[in-house]
Amino acid sequence: MITKKEVLRVAKPVVLIAEELSAATLDALGPDFEVRNCDGANRAELLEALGKGVDAVLIRSATKMDAEAIAAAKGLKVIARAGVGLDNVDIPAATAAGVMVVNAPTSNIVSAAELAISLLLASARFISPAHAALRNGKWARSKYTGAELFEKTLGIVGFGRIGQLVAARMQAFGMNIVAYDPYLQPARAAQLGVELIELDELLKRSDFITIHLPKTKETANLIGVEALKKVKKEVRIINAARGGVLDEAALYDAITEGRVAGAGLDVYVTEPCTDSPLFQLDQVVATPHLGASTDEAQERAGIAVAVSVRKALAGELVPDAVNVKGGAIHDEIRPSLPLVEKMAQIATAMAAEIPLTMEISVKGDISSHDSSILAVSALKGALQATGSEDVTYVNAPGLAAERGASATVTTTPDSHEYRSMISLHAAFASGASIKVDGTLMGIKKVEKIIAIDGFDLDLPPTENMLFLRYTDKPGVVGAVGNTLGKANINIAGMQVAREAAGGKALMALTVDSSVPEKVTESIKSEIAADLVRSVNLVG
Repeated sequence: MITKKEVLRVAKPVVLIAEELSAATLDALGPDFEVRNCDGANRAELLEALGKGVDAVLIRSATKMDAEAIAAAKGLKVIARAGVGLDNVDIPAATAAGVMVVNAPTSNIVSAAELAISLLLASARFISPAHAALRNGKWARSKYTGAELFEKTLGIVGFGRIGQLVAARMQAFGMNIVAYDPYLQPARAAQLGVELIELDELLKRSDFITIHLPKTKETANLIGVEALKKVKKEVRIINAARGGVLDEAALYDAITEGRVAGAGLDVYVTEPCTDSPLFQLDQVVATPHLGASTDEAQERAGIAVAVSVRKALAGELVPDAVNVKGGAIHDEIRPSLPLVEKMAQIATAMAAEIPLTMEISVKGDISSHDSSILAVSALKGALQATGSEDVTYVNAPGLAAERGASATVTTTPDSHEYRSMISLHAAFASGASIKVDGTLMGIKKVEKIIAIDGFDLDLPPTENMLFLRYTDKPGVVGAVGNTLGKANINIAGMQVAREAAGGKALMALTVDSSVPEKVTESIKSEIAADLVRSVNLVG
């Protein structure tokens, strides 16, 4: 006999920790999960652990969550990488399976910036070879004459979060900072006291260059043979970002030919790397990809993904989810997500088919925030209303595209009756068109449906609802109540909106249980309704 205590224990979501993580990670997860452990680098052990059913898996860099591993993990909802890089996660396979992928993109930015600065300083002053010479009994002061940073020009290639941290710190050394970043507004750079220039000019002007770009098709070997022909011969180049952005063979040639003074490297085109010819040069200081290797960064990464896992398994959206369209979600937009889901469910259920298009218009105060994620909310709701199972914010866009459905979001500051409201206009293959308006009321953000197809309502969306469209006439309310009463269906609330006496009317009811089809058909026949539709909202 299974005890109540055992049932509660089994019901806990399962989190698989596949690599060593800090104690703070477990503390951040809290007691609400069953935690299992495995060696993620051991393929057989990983697949066996995933096959036993897990809700989330926490990894670092040694565990490969590829298509095979994802397929083995039935019921998997979240892959959490305690770090930045996601080379070991098959994101398309995860997305197709509806699995959210999260990382900790800001966990190591301070550590990475500090390492880049360490390499810059070590390169400028020959710290590594001077240290090695001293350990070998050589006092080589004259051989290792370096260069000051004061009043020199530092060129930062890629001026994102890490590049900006480097700039702020090196300004304290009295350096002049220039930067290249095609995606950054010059005004932002100016705020930070940095001059934004083209790459060619940066190469020509810089005494030191530090790279802070991801490796993409566009950035592969960006600092290569041609670029290294444009630099000062005194330049020292630092790469603590991604291997392959700096052409290592071209760098070796430039240093040995006296066209580049030195380099500091933490990343390489192939890793692990232990035999590069660059390692033989006194002008090069090298480390084995230590950018995120600090206790503080590892702890921040573990805590960040543990929090993300908690949110994801609680059904919340996670700002650091890399495969959810819409990006970070503003606090003012977040409460609208479930409302728009329900609005889409109502429109879809009333039409009894999936919409071809949904236009979501965000109006009023909240229109100033990025609300693009609401398109995904609408698609998720529409799919749920048609009976699709295991629909998530991850796989909803792909599933909807397979069924020919799409959604768009527009914004306008104009909202005449409410501080903020949202309109969802759904169009269907049958030619039908349904518009649902909603808002969030008061400090508690209470969900309200405020209109359907122009009929004004004040309706809190509940699990079981019934909508009727008919020609206004006496006796309809009594007939509907009588039919539901005979079916033992209790009415919790009822609203009637009409164009005019004797004109078209809309009745909206909240009821305590689902209304069977035979009951809706009976009501439709009895009151000669154009439409009678039971709507069962999926939470």
